[in-house]
Amino acid sequence: MTVRPAGTTRPAGTVRPAGLRAGWLAGGVVAVLIALVAGLAFGSVSLPPAGVAIELLNLIPGVHLHSGLTEREVAILTELRLPRVVLGLLVGGLLALAGAAYQGVFRNPLADPHLLGVAAGAGLGVTAVISLRAGTSGDATANLPVGVPVAAFAGALLAVALTWLLGAAGGRDRSPATLILAGVAVSSFLAAGQTYLMQQHVDTLREVYSWLLGRLATAGWHDVLIVLPYAVVTAAIVLSQRRELDVLTVGDEEASSLGLHPQRSRYLLIVAASLGTAAAVSVSGLIGFVGIIVPHTMRLLAGPSYRSILPLSVLFGGAFLALADLLARTAGGQAEIPIGVVTAFFGAPFFIVVLRRSRGAGTP
Repeated sequence: MTVRPAGTTRPAGTVRPAGLRAGWLAGGVVAVLIALVAGLAFGSVSLPPAGVAIELLNLIPGVHLHSGLTEREVAILTELRLPRVVLGLLVGGLLALAGAAYQGVFRNPLADPHLLGVAAGAGLGVTAVISLRAGTSGDATANLPVGVPVAAFAGALLAVALTWLLGAAGGRDRSPATLILAGVAVSSFLAAGQTYLMQQHVDTLREVYSWLLGRLATAGWHDVLIVLPYAVVTAAIVLSQRRELDVLTVGDEEASSLGLHPQRSRYLLIVAASLGTAAAVSVSGLIGFVGIIVPHTMRLLAGPSYRSILPLSVLFGGAFLALADLLARTAGGQAEIPIGVVTAFFGAPFFIVVLRRSRGAGTP
């Protein structure tokens, strides 16, 4: 619990944000379970949801229940679909958590890993690694090395630093519009670097292009194991700073009066959010708008406190992307739709609504 130093008062008109409610937390867990069962049950081969749920319980040590599924169906569930759905939950949770953290740090309702250029920077790092693997046999994007997130992380940090510096090029005031324009400029610059690398290694052009559109199609347990440690570290750091984010929303002066170090907290959150974005991009490609759709929905439904927004973004972000992936692999018939196309289909109109709301609310 944050203790206010003697002699300080809360600024007039500010209200202490409410914490996370048990009902919303339970709703997030239910959403994850629904997305998990639906993602495992439906596809080119449909499985009974009840049998899928029972088979999931059988994964718990000591539990042995009869699910009614054949050995072939169990193999499809555990070896093909389960790692893909789990990866979708991890990536969706990371992107939504990063988006919420960026919005709190920059006090900008439009901040998002893609709009700030972070995803483009991470993508450039991964593209460089894929290009170096151009001479290897098979798909250059499959079974990427464990060190790929490191390259993505370096690119992500470079991008967010360039966006932050460019956003203040005309003065110290980094307004939402200026920051977004800076992010667009940085993204375009880094995209040019990606295009150059792709032209220099045309033999991997098709694989890189499909990766850039976002995909979980080649996901296996290898990809899950790569992203899991980064997801744990990112979630631990960002969630531990949820109270600090609430204080940062009222200004640096108020935060300092409460004993908080605003700049240190910002840098820590930026590094953690960039690490999560880089890990997600390294295994799934560029999947946009998750960092805008989910945090804003949670803010509208559960309130403005980051003590609610951050944990709920992890849960509902994972559920959202897992269901989007289900739509991507079933809506197109035999041809799978890139998951980035699905999220953009929902995210572009949502972004317009958020932009109109932020301007109508007088966001500077």
